[in-house]
This record gives sequence, C-alpha cells and structure tokens, in this order.
Amino acid sequence: TMLNHGKVGERREGVTAFSNSHVHEAKIRHGCSQAIGELLAWRRILFELRLIGRQADRYDGAGYGNISARQKPYGQPKARRQFIITGTQTGHLATLGEHHLTLVSTYCSPTNHVTSIGPIRPSSESMTHGAVYDLTPSIRAVFHVHSPVIWRKRAQLTLPTTDASIEYGTPEMAEAVRVMARQTALLDHGCFAMGGHEDGIVSFGRSIEDAGTRLMSLLARAYSSLP
Repeated sequence: TMLNHGKVGERREGVTAFSNSHVHEAKIRHGCSQAIGELLAWRRILFELRLIGRQADRYDGAGYGNISARQKPYGQPKARRQFIITGTQTGHLATLGEHHLTLVSTYCSPTNHVTSIGPIRPSSESMTHGAVYDLTPSIRAVFHVHSPVIWRKRAQLTLPTTDASIEYGTPEMAEAVRVMARQTALLDHGCFAMGGHEDGIVSFGRSIEDAGTRLMSLLARAYSSLP
C-alpha cells in the first residue's frame, strides 16, 4: 500500500482547504460489503433523476452529489464514525462499481482533514457527511444531491437551511450542521438545504433506504407545492 498525503481541492482565500491522507488499496476492506450493493443501487437512481451527475449546462460543467453509508462498529466516537463514500470525480458516471467507493476512517472538522483507505480518494465534501454522522450514532446513511425544485421551495417546505455565507465541505458547514441540530427540528426532518451551495440538499436516515425515501418524499412534496 502507499500513503499519499496532500491537499485535494481548491477553495477561495480564507476557507480552510480540504486535505486527505489516503492509503491506496485495490478493494474496499472486508466487512464493508453489506452496504455496497444497496448504496450503488441508490446512486444509480439518483443519477437517473439528475440529483447526482454532471451536465454541461449546470454548475459550469462540474460534477455534483455524493452518498455514503456508516460502517460497523457503530459505537465509534465522534470524528471516527467510519463510512464508505463515493469517490472524487465520479459524478459523471451513470453506474458506479465497488472500485468507485472508499472508506473514510477519521475526519477532523477544525483542520478539514480526512483519512481514508480504498481504491479511490474520497469526495472533498466528506467532512459534511462526517458532521451529520456525529449528530447521533443512529444515522447510518447520508445523501448529498442537487435539486433545484427542493432548493427553491426550501422555505415553503420549512426545511432547515444553512446560512448563505457558508460553503459546503468546510469546517463552517460542519459547525452549522451541529447548530441546526440544536436549534431546529433537523433530526426529525432528516433533510436540510445548503443556503450557500446552489441547489444543495442533504438527506440522512437510520438506513440507506431511509435516507433515500426521505429524499423522495421531500421531492414529491416540492413538486406538489409548485404553482
């Protein structure tokens, strides 16, 4: 194996840059296989619905969206609640395989640093996934998607929303998630919008299916409320 240290991703001045220490292994480690099939199935669904993807006419052609699932043991302390997540630069792919997933083992919000192991580096947006998992050990899956219809209707849907000045995947976003959990019904909603990340929506739940069905229910509510 090879340990690769280095900063991944560029952010504007004043924002703590995401960094990642990654150990390359050809396959996801033994014990992670149970969730892989279900996670990849939901990833395909979200791609087909254009909630994850990459289109030339959206976001300057950048890829968007990623999903993750907690891994055992579930009693791990905060910042060590390991999870598998879709890898960086995979948004344009219609179908992912196991080699497009990696295991995040630790994450440090103040330094915006993630350690990982697997066949691909993790998404630079892994920190927000970690912040959601840190809310309660019962959260087992996190979906980050882009939905213009939900995002536009976030106030009407009474969706908890982060401040427009906060960028996704930053220490500030992780802190905003913690604050929302204390000050809003975030844990009941199982979803929130990112005010400073165009169309950005996060859903989470007690299982992969729970995170997915909460998102689908929210999408249906957003469509039903259209004028």
